[in-house]
Amino acid sequence: MQSSRRKFLLGSGVAVAAASAVGYKDMLGSVVTFSDKGEKAKDSIYFNSSEAEYSYLNEKFVPNDAFKVCATTCIGCTTQCGVRVKIDKKTDKVVRVLGNPYNLLSTDPWIPYNTSIKESYTLLSQAGEFETYRSNVCARGNVLFDKTYDQNRVLKPLKRVGKRGENRWEEIDIDTLIDEIVNGGDLFGEGKVKGLKEVRDTKTPINPEEPIFGPKSNGFCILGTAHDGRVKTIVHRLLKSYGSANYMGHTSICGLSMRAGEAAYLGDFKKYPHLKPDFENTEYLLSIGTPPGQAGNPFKRQGKLLARARTEKNIQYTIVSPTQGNSDTIAVGGRSHWIPIIPGTDLAFVMGLLQIIINSKTYNASYLALPSAKAMKAAKDVSWTNASHLIIQDEEGFGRILRDKKIPLVLDTQDMQLKHADDVIEAVLDYQGTVEFEGKTYKVRTSFNELKENVNELSLEEYAKECGVSVDKMQEVAKEFVSHGRKSSVDCHGGTMHTTGFYTTYAVMMLGAMVGNLNYKGGMSPGGGAYKDYKGKQYNLFGYKGKSKVHATRIDKTRMAYEKTNEYKKKVAAGKNPYPAKDTWYPFTNALESEIITNSAKGYPYKLDVLLTLNSNFMYGTSGGEGHIKELISDPKKSIPLFIAIDPFINESSRYADYIIPDSVLHETWGIVHAWAGYQTKINTLRFPVVKPRQAQFKNGDPIEVISFAIALGKKLKLPGFGEKAIKGNDGKWHAFDKVEDFYLRAFENIAMDGKPVPDASDEEIRLSGIESYVPSLKKICGKNWRKTAYVMARGGRYEDIDKSYQGEYLSHRYKKPIQIYNETVGRTKNALTGERFSGTVKFYKQRFANGETFEKAFPKEHFPLTAFSFKSNVLSTPNTASTLLKEIRYTTYVDMNPKTAEKFGLKHGDVVRISSADGAVEGYLRLRHGIHPETIGVEHGAGREGEGAIDLEINGKVTKGKISRRTGVYYNKLGLHDSSRNTALTADFVCGSNARQAIPVKVEKIT
Repeated sequence: MQSSRRKFLLGSGVAVAAASAVGYKDMLGSVVTFSDKGEKAKDSIYFNSSEAEYSYLNEKFVPNDAFKVCATTCIGCTTQCGVRVKIDKKTDKVVRVLGNPYNLLSTDPWIPYNTSIKESYTLLSQAGEFETYRSNVCARGNVLFDKTYDQNRVLKPLKRVGKRGENRWEEIDIDTLIDEIVNGGDLFGEGKVKGLKEVRDTKTPINPEEPIFGPKSNGFCILGTAHDGRVKTIVHRLLKSYGSANYMGHTSICGLSMRAGEAAYLGDFKKYPHLKPDFENTEYLLSIGTPPGQAGNPFKRQGKLLARARTEKNIQYTIVSPTQGNSDTIAVGGRSHWIPIIPGTDLAFVMGLLQIIINSKTYNASYLALPSAKAMKAAKDVSWTNASHLIIQDEEGFGRILRDKKIPLVLDTQDMQLKHADDVIEAVLDYQGTVEFEGKTYKVRTSFNELKENVNELSLEEYAKECGVSVDKMQEVAKEFVSHGRKSSVDCHGGTMHTTGFYTTYAVMMLGAMVGNLNYKGGMSPGGGAYKDYKGKQYNLFGYKGKSKVHATRIDKTRMAYEKTNEYKKKVAAGKNPYPAKDTWYPFTNALESEIITNSAKGYPYKLDVLLTLNSNFMYGTSGGEGHIKELISDPKKSIPLFIAIDPFINESSRYADYIIPDSVLHETWGIVHAWAGYQTKINTLRFPVVKPRQAQFKNGDPIEVISFAIALGKKLKLPGFGEKAIKGNDGKWHAFDKVEDFYLRAFENIAMDGKPVPDASDEEIRLSGIESYVPSLKKICGKNWRKTAYVMARGGRYEDIDKSYQGEYLSHRYKKPIQIYNETVGRTKNALTGERFSGTVKFYKQRFANGETFEKAFPKEHFPLTAFSFKSNVLSTPNTASTLLKEIRYTTYVDMNPKTAEKFGLKHGDVVRISSADGAVEGYLRLRHGIHPETIGVEHGAGREGEGAIDLEINGKVTKGKISRRTGVYYNKLGLHDSSRNTALTADFVCGSNARQAIPVKVEKIT
């Protein structure tokens, strides 16, 4: 330290000390004389800190009987890490949350599964082992338990008083509530409302002109959120028993562009698989808009693995993002690189990389030439592609893969003859011309040839101009990427949630195909899978007598082609151009939460009667939701006649409900979750109540929550799958489904018995894991397997050991389908508005509306000079506003801007500014950051709330005032754009329909 700086610090310290002495003379006197003053601390060394849950002294483990420690799942975000929860036995309150050392989302390496509970604590108490197996939780996981006790929590069923959205409620008995929503009537003095009993007509078409749309029972829709371990139960046990096809999760407002783009790449639009880098062993990571440790999923695990890789291994990584994020730090020197980019132009950047790799022929040609699984095995490889498959170019059959029955045909490099792909080891990769098959000449081209043409539609300089990244930088990245071969990896997520996100993701994944990194150690991984839970060795919990098999069109118009409708067929029969349709259709999209309110309002494909939401906050989470959706949901006659919300808090969406049903929170809930991605071994993480739920109960003692409500509702409607003889064991015996534990303890038993069954839990393990209260139920429900089920519960799930991750240089758990260089499903699908055929492989598009009009034309730079984007918070998340402790870590959010940009607009740090798009505006404090692209504005998502205690709430005439701390910050999604070409719809990805929250053209002004 320099002498002058040392003197400055010392001088400052003296000045502070002197000032303190004046103000705190008495206190200093007490310190000097070691005398007591004020309230005496509980302990002279540890003061008022909480007692430890156990001690380990003289190599002896001693648990503290004042607490119990239970293994469960944190649901503070969608990563859903395994945790241990420390509970005060006297108060039955959570006082601390720790990581679960058995769970790979909380630690790496994780302790072997058969390690005893006592030994797990012992390992964490020893110096060397502690550093190896230390298990932690993030900022959210550490403090979220306080929302369980929040004053704004809904503890009893509520019915609205007055108009929707006024936030005025009265408590209602749960049996009365169920009776009202089942039987309907004039429930609010606003006219008759259909009840669920009347809506459940599984015979009469909901739209007589379109029988393919299904029966009237589709007027019931369930809208969920992230998979918290209860969704599948609701879908299979309630929705399918009722006879509706309408369940949507939150995918369309989260990461659907990424999921759909990867599903196209992996050739599976049913299961929607996706890939993640093998962070532990990758040598080069290219992450597009998803800085590890800041965003993505599992964000904590991948951040931890990246930190280890850059300190202990040889990883190099490049983050391409409008904002710098947490991954790029000075501390790691030259291993980390940040390329700032304008939101929505990342497709141009990746297309440039692909052009460089293809034109320089630095791709893995021998790998891409493998035309089948048989050729893959002969080459001793672990994945293959359809790069050599031939696409028909004739008008008849255009876009189809040329096949002999179901077997693709390729050209053999050995003799240029057309053969079955299974009979060729190396196929011609780059071909465009004609082939003869069964006496007919076909114009064809290989998948690779179409890819090559598409990436060369623009010059490299034009791609550089589009994205603002230099040609030299793109060449540098492309060269680095291919140099690491199969140990190069890619990643993307929420940054792709713009109008061309589908093709952006498809292109990002295509980089992996160029080096053949799928299923390789250090490459791309599909995840390790899970043990069988709902459909297992003991029970098929989704199978029951009377389960309906409804074939219907969903309210979001997904999984269904417009060309199958009578609307299309009638136009064709009349000799008319069938395009445009009345609105868009998305035949290979899995679900669109963001479309249901507007579709119902338009009555296209039909109008809903009843909406049931499960902890969903579609209003806050949807870009542009504050506009059209708010207007439509406020009036029961416009879109949703009966709106029921299951929610522990009244959020921006449930405040418009007619009824609110309370739900359990965090450590009070049941569930089974699988890791989302970024892991190589099997994992099932369990959740069961480890503290007594605070809300009202049913008469059978079950707290009112999602599953118990479904049981009560199912019984009231006399649906199959509830009550007596509702669960059939694989031994042929029938069991009742009356309580939540009837279902989940059996699912836990399935997990315990899958493959080689787990050992029995000892009495000591049951005591140390705090599950003694479950023993009677375990004995009753699981019979002779109760101790094995307890073994799984004691560890918070079942986890395959880390040594099962790899087989040499390959992943143990591999993706088996071929990579789709060309996806036939996409290539054969047309835009329902324009009739434009989608490209079956990656292709460059500018930001656009559904009808093809570009943002560039609609929002000229002179009016909207900046581009707005949101970025994921590593602290805040939408469901956690009710955590007061979390606000102590991150109180608010800001409008982030580069200092150069601020100077250009005459703004300074701390100014209050208004950001305006064509359809919305937000206000906030300006924060200047150098780590943001100069042509952009960024907002951390998760604040600026208007629910969960942020606004005044009236229940039974008593008003609870809203908290400013929950309103503070920027409500980014108010900037969302409307797509005028679709009549009240919001702007979406033009291929898959995901809600476009990124790349919004905006202007900025100072508020004086």
